[in-house]
Amino acid sequence: FQFVVALFSAIKEINSNPYILPNISLIYPVHGNDDFYPCNIFPVIFVQSRNISFPNYMCEEQISTVAGLIGPMCVLSAKLKPLMKLFRWPQLSFAPFHPILSDREHFPNIYQMAPKDTSLPLAMVTLMLHFHWNWVGLLISDDEQGTQFLSELRAEMQGNRVCLAFVSIIPMDIKMYLGEAGIHDKYIMTSSSANVVIIYGEVNPTLTFSYALWTRFGSHKIWLSTSQWEYSTIKRDFNHDSLLGTFTFSHHHPEISGFKTFIQTVNLSNHPLSNSSAKWGWVGLNCSELCTNCKAWNNCSLSVSLELLMWHRFDMAMSDESYNLYNAVYAVAHSLHEMLLRHVDTQPVKYGKELKFEPWQFSSYLKKIQFTNPAGDPLSMNQEENSHVEYDIFSIWKFEESQGVKVKIGQFTPYFSHGQQLYLSEDAIIDINRSPNDCLSCAPGFRKSPQEGKAVCCFDCTPCPENEISNETDLDQCVKCPVDQYANTEQTRCLHKVVTFLAYDDPLGMTLACTSLFFSALTAVVLGVFVKHQDTPIVKANNRTLTYILLLSLIFSFLCSFFFIGRPNTATCILQQTAFAVVFTVAVSTVLAKTITVVLAFKVTAPGKRMRCFLVSGALNFIIPICTLIQLILCVIWLGTSPPFIDTDTHTEHGYIMIVCNTGSATAFYCVLGYLGSLAIVSFTVAFLARNLPDTFNEAKFLTFSMLVFCSVWVTFLPVHHSTRGKVMVAMEVLSILTSSAGLLVCIFAPKCFIILFRPERNSLQKFRHKAY
Repeated sequence: FQFVVALFSAIKEINSNPYILPNISLIYPVHGNDDFYPCNIFPVIFVQSRNISFPNYMCEEQISTVAGLIGPMCVLSAKLKPLMKLFRWPQLSFAPFHPILSDREHFPNIYQMAPKDTSLPLAMVTLMLHFHWNWVGLLISDDEQGTQFLSELRAEMQGNRVCLAFVSIIPMDIKMYLGEAGIHDKYIMTSSSANVVIIYGEVNPTLTFSYALWTRFGSHKIWLSTSQWEYSTIKRDFNHDSLLGTFTFSHHHPEISGFKTFIQTVNLSNHPLSNSSAKWGWVGLNCSELCTNCKAWNNCSLSVSLELLMWHRFDMAMSDESYNLYNAVYAVAHSLHEMLLRHVDTQPVKYGKELKFEPWQFSSYLKKIQFTNPAGDPLSMNQEENSHVEYDIFSIWKFEESQGVKVKIGQFTPYFSHGQQLYLSEDAIIDINRSPNDCLSCAPGFRKSPQEGKAVCCFDCTPCPENEISNETDLDQCVKCPVDQYANTEQTRCLHKVVTFLAYDDPLGMTLACTSLFFSALTAVVLGVFVKHQDTPIVKANNRTLTYILLLSLIFSFLCSFFFIGRPNTATCILQQTAFAVVFTVAVSTVLAKTITVVLAFKVTAPGKRMRCFLVSGALNFIIPICTLIQLILCVIWLGTSPPFIDTDTHTEHGYIMIVCNTGSATAFYCVLGYLGSLAIVSFTVAFLARNLPDTFNEAKFLTFSMLVFCSVWVTFLPVHHSTRGKVMVAMEVLSILTSSAGLLVCIFAPKCFIILFRPERNSLQKFRHKAY
């Protein structure tokens, strides 16, 4: 019915316009028994006035049919093909663009007013991506139009990782659909997990019947369609309770002000539309609003405006087909106007008889015509110039008494840059955002893992690897956190790592520091005891000078632990290894000197021995400087080639950045440690050989045990040093220093301090002489 309204509105405007076809009127023959079906062919007739001084005077004597207007569902209609063979007058299709009608060989005289939907698949996929709909079903008609749309839509989906859950191809024959095709369609209705379904194709009886079944048995779905299906979703008897939402894509076109004015002002009682309006206009209305008895069509009142009728049955705005029909009438008028002007310029007018023409003559003007309609929209019959059309996006909202209301919620502009093509009104889509996703998505903290041999939308959700995150749904890859950050437990965001080191306020660091201070103080006490009792036989017998040197080196050795505790810096990193190596070399070389002293002292007891000269000359005093000098040379080479430096360890402890000292050259480190171990082994060997000396001079036994402790500690340290990192490695090195130093202190000086402090009677010359003999 809206088609007829658009047709009469356009004809009325043209006949009232003195600048288009002056003195000529367009008419449409209306008969009382006319039926307006979507596939009817509407002939457009023009009438010329006899008297040129009376424009727009309609004369019944001289009429000619200039063109036909064909609507939807005419492509495969039995009406159309025989007509094309019998007549050559041009046909203007106001139906949606159909690829079959583009074939000039079979349809040379058909002109499609609708632009080609080249961007419709892209527009639909863009809307799907906006709402994260990636599992979509498709209903199409079994014709070339449906096949082409399926191909274009599938290409867009594959490029954007959107998948087709099913494709239901509905046959044109209703009998075929009621057979196996219908059974398959009903199975999909009840079993598919897709929440979004696209319906595309002409509004034919079979596809309409399938659509009605889907709304009843297809549970709650979101529907995407074109403007062809708007009428099916806004009528009163439509089942809106079965929908989560309906979205239609309509070609963007300006509003025709004259169309709304025509609807608001025309009265059915005195207009040709009254002959057929009852059959089309009153169907489905609540007759109580318009008439008292609707059992017969003639009983329904026609003394009303079309505005109420259009609001009840259609939309006050033009549909795409009505807009195309409106433009088709104007195309005919402008082409006819151009043809008549050319005819007047070339031949004189003789009582109007020269206005007769053949259909093919009019067609040559029609295919070249370009004009601007009353709404300011430029139009051309060349389809190539009508590509990349914009789309208005509408949502059908449920209104009172189960009637749907079409509301514009956005627009799609294909020639805009990617990411700016789709515009949606946020206020109009609040309820849409609450609609469920089509399929399960991988939550943040997981990534999509494709299932081999299946579609890209079929995937497993795999947790992100360690220290990687995904902060959005359905990510293909997890993102690795930066070096200075780590993933939270849910692996949804990166947290900054805490900078840490072996600090003094750390329980472990505090324990080591206190232990170092304790042994340093204890060694200082032992040194004080020996200084106080320096004239006693037990102190004199063990070479007081070497004893003092050993105790001082042990004090510094204990204090070297503080280079490992606290925040590392360049100075502490250098002194950590080198200071301990030099200090402990002094301690071990002192032990070696004491051990050699014990052996030489025993050897020179017999008169005339050459060893006595060596002992008396003081040559043993050079053992400590020589051994220490060698270690100093090694340390200088180390510092000159690859010195220790500040380093960070981001992997050992989760969530922490360990600040440690890197030894720099591992070779130099092991050379220094190896040299220290070599001195200890030599000292241990010499002391072990002197273990059977008389008790008076038997310090060799204590030296043997001290070197045994030292070697055991550092042999254990090497594998631990390789297997640990971070604060544990630093703590183990400090513990090794403290243990080896404490081993020397306890093994060498504990027995002597016991005698000096608790058994003074044994610390006398008579006692030593008694033991010697």
